[in-house]
Amino acid sequence: MEDDGSSCMKNNPPSYGKLVTILSLDGGGVRGIIAGVELDGEDVRLADYFDVVAGTSTGGLITAMLTAPNATGRPLYAAKDIVPFYLEHSPKIFPQPAGVLALLPKLPKLLSGPKYSGNYLRKLLSDILGEKKLHQTLTNVVIPTFDIKKLQPTIFSSYQSLVDPSLDVKLSHICIGTSAAPTFFPPHFFSNEDSQSKTSEFHLVDGGVTANNPTLVAMTAVSKQILKSNPDMGKLKPLGFDKFLVISVGMGSAKKEEKYSAKKAAKWGIISWLYEDGSTPILDITMEASRDMIHFHSSVLFAALQSEDKYLRIDDDTLEGDASSLDLATKPNLENLVKIGEKMLTNRVAKMNIDTGVYEPIPENVTNDQELKRFAKILSDERKLRRKKSDTMTKDSSN
Repeated sequence: MEDDGSSCMKNNPPSYGKLVTILSLDGGGVRGIIAGVELDGEDVRLADYFDVVAGTSTGGLITAMLTAPNATGRPLYAAKDIVPFYLEHSPKIFPQPAGVLALLPKLPKLLSGPKYSGNYLRKLLSDILGEKKLHQTLTNVVIPTFDIKKLQPTIFSSYQSLVDPSLDVKLSHICIGTSAAPTFFPPHFFSNEDSQSKTSEFHLVDGGVTANNPTLVAMTAVSKQILKSNPDMGKLKPLGFDKFLVISVGMGSAKKEEKYSAKKAAKWGIISWLYEDGSTPILDITMEASRDMIHFHSSVLFAALQSEDKYLRIDDDTLEGDASSLDLATKPNLENLVKIGEKMLTNRVAKMNIDTGVYEPIPENVTNDQELKRFAKILSDERKLRRKKSDTMTKDSSN
């Protein structure tokens, strides 16, 4: 793929081509640096190639960075900027105790409030994203959150913001909300006055509570547009998922047999479910369940449609020790996560066995990096097809 500085996908919709293209980015705290490695490569702007970029929690931050416009109308960040961003800012978002403070028990702090204030993250996102709102993204985005006052998900979708002005809020608010992991950061409250002078309130926590893997949320957002006969969707039919091309990027997770055991958890009370040996078991379990179930459903769906060649999931469920932490932002751990991301690219493509739920390498000796290049060719061809049709239509309308 090449970045020629031309218009993004909102201007050349699926009706101009053959596919709906989706990039999905999981949640995972500091492990978001892994996705930065995987997305990097040639000098591209991903907003030029995907109809929808979906992201949860740290994936939501990356989504906004890749799709929000700069002063010249191009994306604020390129893929290659993600890793340096995380290396620079993670230690300030997740400040690690030093000296004697590192030896003190952390539980009393957690009982009296969240582990981190979130002040640095809020200021950082406000500075980066400014007054930019959801409708201004260069391609469509879908970012899940959960509203604790309504006790229901709030999905910030470019599509939905067109029919519900209350959802057209500042991107900085969406990013702060989707990354407000319970026990780690405080919930994010804000109010928004929309174009109709109606004020709405939001009480948001981490989007991982809704969908730590937002792949199906993005596909559902597109399907709603097809049902509504959105002209941008052309002749796509409901449930026509064989026309979807999806790249789903995970942030890694702990080795399955390493984290917890029933024998150990049988002795836990409320406190231990909230805090145990530096982890938050109830949060880990909730988010891992969401992540794996959505990958399972996606795998079954694409297999049923015989479209497995259009669905790529890149992830690693064998992280051990510090690497599996959501918030260990020490220099050694961040540098190790970069190496893990690099290694994931050289790993053989793995797919979920829909009978066992286990990741298994495919029979062919194809690496994730090779498969990404194959997908890049499809994305490039799709974009050229759309631009050709757009140019033809422009020419016809001028005659």
